[in-house]
Amino acid sequence: MTDTPPTGGQPAVPTPQSPAGPADAPEGPPARLWDRMRDDPQYAPEHLALEAVRRLGPEAVQWAGRARAEQPGVSADALADQAVRKFVNRARLSGAVSGAAGLPGAVLDVGVLAWTQARMVLHVAAAYDVDPLHTDRATDLLVLQRVHKVAESARLALGVAAGRERADALFGLGGQRPLGRVMLNLGIRLAQMAGVRAAKRVVAKIVPGASIVLGTWANSSATKDLAERSRALYRPRGSAVPEPRHP
Repeated sequence: MTDTPPTGGQPAVPTPQSPAGPADAPEGPPARLWDRMRDDPQYAPEHLALEAVRRLGPEAVQWAGRARAEQPGVSADALADQAVRKFVNRARLSGAVSGAAGLPGAVLDVGVLAWTQARMVLHVAAAYDVDPLHTDRATDLLVLQRVHKVAESARLALGVAAGRERADALFGLGGQRPLGRVMLNLGIRLAQMAGVRAAKRVVAKIVPGASIVLGTWANSSATKDLAERSRALYRPRGSAVPEPRHP
């Protein structure tokens, strides 16, 4: 279940109330990450990618090791298939769990979806023996999710976001900007990362009865497309696993 983002004196993104069980419910970004993205919405995808590698990379390593131990001789493609099925199903749920209307619900939905997609990408990397803990995976996430067209610009933006994290930790530079504008900017940036148009997500939240249908279809479609790009990147070419890319 998604952690409840602290308010910090401002209204927070609502927490999803999922009807699914704990094993199936999509998990969203942790509370501190929500605060970081709200305070710095321009670099929300970069903050999410950095935190995903830190927090979800170890999980992907453990999953791959456990799966190989339980399924001796399983192929990398088969493991990747398992990861994709699992997280596409979670992505479908993430469009219908929040119960929140309007812009706050839209931001929550795309944030949960982007986090679920990042988890899937890191699991696919682990399935192909590509280190999900390597800092290059944050770059991969931003390029695979089409936030940046090339790795060089992604690395530069990640460096800026990391610097802002350090500055905020030292000096508390989180701004007190109008919440409506912040939420709109955050929603647009996260929707871009998740591959779902922000306008569609907002309409789905405003029109009664539309959110589950549109959210399920859009989330599933965007996540399946991302899965194919992830496989293409991490699947070995010939007999060798791709070498880690260094800045």
